[in-house]
This record gives sequence, C-alpha cells and structure tokens, in this order.
Amino acid sequence: MTTLLVLYRAPEGGEAALAELERRYRDEHLPLVAQTPGLRATRIWRVSGALGGETDLGLVAAMDFDDRAAMDDGLRSDPMRQAARILREIAPGLATFLVVDDAPDLLGG
Repeated sequence: MTTLLVLYRAPEGGEAALAELERRYRDEHLPLVAQTPGLRATRIWRVSGALGGETDLGLVAAMDFDDRAAMDDGLRSDPMRQAARILREIAPGLATFLVVDDAPDLLGG
C-alpha cells in the first residue's frame, strides 16, 4: 500500500482560524478527495500535542492507494486537481506532503 500522508500546520489566528480551516476542509476539500479514482481510504486526525515539546501541527491526513501508480493516477484526476485548488486557497503553505509505503519487513517476525 502507498499512502499520501499530509501534515498541516495550524494557521495563524488561533482556534478560530483552525476551526475555519477544518470547516472548509470538511465541506469543500474532502468531498472532492472522496471522488478520487483508486483511493482506498482516507483518515484524518487532529493533533493534540507532541511528546517532549511543542508542535505547530493541527491536522494530519492519510490517503491510501494500492500502490504508487494508483496514487499517481489519482493525483492526476479531475477531482483531485479541484481539491488541490481548494486546498491552496484554504491552507496556503500549511501542508507538507509525504509519500509513504508499507514496510512490513521492518517489523520482523
């Protein structure tokens, strides 16, 4: 499985700004993401803290695809392009995108 992991820094403006980001993310961005071909699952977390220090992260999202080719095809789709346009508007410069692959061999056994 290949996952697009997205780390979102909290916007300036405190809790009200974060609540507005969450509202628009849920109402405008995620419905388009849900239409992405090849997308197997989407998971989203609110960041409640960091061990041993502070964090500027507010949200984390994971979008699962069967493999890198499926993810690349999904990212080129019209729904994902539209979702990306909205994301640039509601979270400008706040997102870090990571492509991660399952690594069961690292678990041993």
